[in-house]
Amino acid sequence: MNTASAAFDAQTSSQSRFMQLAMAALLGIFVIGFVGFSHMEVVHNAGHDYRHSMAFPCH
Repeated sequence: MNTASAAFDAQTSSQSRFMQLAMAALLGIFVIGFVGFSHMEVVHNAGHDYRHSMAFPCH
């Protein structure tokens, strides 16, 4: 493997890692925003009950 190829692989890996982190953050924001602020009572209560079952404080 030559130096240019190694540098390209490192840059691609870094971009891939950033994209994975960005997508995970967007998914988390969507889930918390959708479940936490949902006007549908069933969705909100399901999220609320799940938090309690995992001993996560929510009040």
